[in-house]
Amino acid sequence: MLLPRLIEEKMLILLRQGKLSKWFSGIGQEAIAVGCAMALREGDYLLPLHRNLGIFTTRGVPLHRLFAQWEGRPDGYTKGRDRSFHFGVLEHRIVGMISHLGAMLGVADGLALASVLDGTDDLAMVFSGDGGASEGDFHEAINVASVWDLPVIFVVENNGYGLSTPSSQQFRHRFFVDKAPGYGIEGVQVDGNNIVEVYRTVSEVAERVRETRRPVLLEAMTFRMRGHEEASGVKYVPSELIGMWKKKDPVENFERHLLSTGALTEEQAQSTRARFKATIDEAWDRSTSGPGVHAEVQVELADVYAPASAPSAEPDLTHQTPKRFVNAIQDGLRQAMERDPKLVLMGQDIAEYGGVFKITEGFVEQFGRDRVRNTPLCESAIVGAALGLSMAGRPAMMEMQFADFVTCGFNQIVNNLAKTHYRWGHAVNVVVRMPTGAGVGAGPFHSQSTEAWFTRIPGLKVVYPSTPFDAKGLLTASLAEPNPILYFEHKYLYRSLEGPVPDAYYTLPLGVARTAREGTDATIVTYGWAVHWALEAAERCGRSVEVVDLRTLVPWDRETVFASVRKTGRVLVLTEDTLTGSFASEVAASIGESCFTHLDAPVMRLGSLETPVPFHPTLEQSFLGRARLADTLDRLLSF
Repeated sequence: MLLPRLIEEKMLILLRQGKLSKWFSGIGQEAIAVGCAMALREGDYLLPLHRNLGIFTTRGVPLHRLFAQWEGRPDGYTKGRDRSFHFGVLEHRIVGMISHLGAMLGVADGLALASVLDGTDDLAMVFSGDGGASEGDFHEAINVASVWDLPVIFVVENNGYGLSTPSSQQFRHRFFVDKAPGYGIEGVQVDGNNIVEVYRTVSEVAERVRETRRPVLLEAMTFRMRGHEEASGVKYVPSELIGMWKKKDPVENFERHLLSTGALTEEQAQSTRARFKATIDEAWDRSTSGPGVHAEVQVELADVYAPASAPSAEPDLTHQTPKRFVNAIQDGLRQAMERDPKLVLMGQDIAEYGGVFKITEGFVEQFGRDRVRNTPLCESAIVGAALGLSMAGRPAMMEMQFADFVTCGFNQIVNNLAKTHYRWGHAVNVVVRMPTGAGVGAGPFHSQSTEAWFTRIPGLKVVYPSTPFDAKGLLTASLAEPNPILYFEHKYLYRSLEGPVPDAYYTLPLGVARTAREGTDATIVTYGWAVHWALEAAERCGRSVEVVDLRTLVPWDRETVFASVRKTGRVLVLTEDTLTGSFASEVAASIGESCFTHLDAPVMRLGSLETPVPFHPTLEQSFLGRARLADTLDRLLSF
């Protein structure tokens, strides 16, 4: 406990000197982090928060690298790209936080699930503050851990405040352990300022969790002696409350205890302080003497994604079978499961029921319930669990029942999946399957085109096939990709479209468009169901119109698109989505910028009406840009 305390005292001085940008103090709470880390085994995962420096020091994370992290130097774990404890050190089994509180609770579920599937007795311990426990992720993650029998210890550091908001304005229950029975799990409370009690209690709880493989909610009663972060101060805290908790200082009290029992002498205490201060100063000097940050654009761009590592598998076109779009996806998913015994599928109703679109029908019988998992209705926790599985070396696929439901898992996708590799270099092998689109009369909440929500997020890849052949090959490639992928499957195409699909496993490269129809007079650039609209319109217009199917939106194939536009001189970018802020608008802008001198007409765009997707078929047909495609193409060709 003394080491993190002395580090903090040093950091607070450096903060005032302007040598650090921010600091979240854990002074007064060291017994929790240190006691927990000491009580667990090296193979157990720890997912700490702002005030858990003691976890890093107890696990032996090199101090000079911690200091470089806080300074934002290249030797830090995020190379200056993120601060505080927003990083992971998997060699020490530590997975750090993101700013959004509660987001790592579901990740702990995934790490624990990997332990169960791998047959080890490791566990995961994840931390939450009392304020963060108000987040929906808290409920979702504990519920999943209980339903799935996962070895997770959920630690709530009950320190009385969420920034400046006191607990009385955060929740009505008196203690967090009162919540445990509602989840069907054990709740344990401990004096978080007593290192002996923390160590003893966590040791006992951990052994029970290893034996039962059941989660536990552990509430550590403590107090935050400084502000949420240093700039916020503590003026909102009654002085008598600070005085009361100061008497419970875990470092000072334990030192007095050791001195009174003769286990420690005053001389030893002073020499220990001197040794630690020298170690800290040496580590700080090593950090500050290291290289400074230099922005290299190509390095920054290269680190957004992990380099692809899986070998490609060419399609065997000599052995093909006609398959519907839905069956091609099913075929690719099944063969990927057969090739990689670590791949885990998760989603609502995907097990015995086979999913609402029956894509995983029969998978439970073939692969078992461990790998084909029904989930509670909690998209955020399951996306987080997928990330945890990936960190533990298990690829994961999550099926959104409908792409529209992704809003409930949005934070995990755009802030956790997307940014992990760029921030601290860990690959993320997660695919989120997204049944999407209109044409089936499903209305505003089941028919939206949501792809543009994600095409602007660096770190994600977005795949959107339009044929059975592409659907299988792009899915198998996505499942082998060491980066998070949003894989869009158009619901209308599931059972309305059939085409030849190679029987054997194969992959198709991401980021490569295909020319669906050759032409010389104009180009239509599109993707998904709209590819088939474009082919119909091109056939009927009586002119030579080329159709380019993007297939992958991130990354998208600029070379193929630009080459087609330069050849034809006219282009229409077509999307099922509404135009404002659409991916079609991005493509159109890029064409205007790169192909201006080759254009014989303005770049045209066509999308759906600027309304939510209506339910009634007559309204839906009017909504879709398909109803205006022939006229738009005629205007392009006539310009």
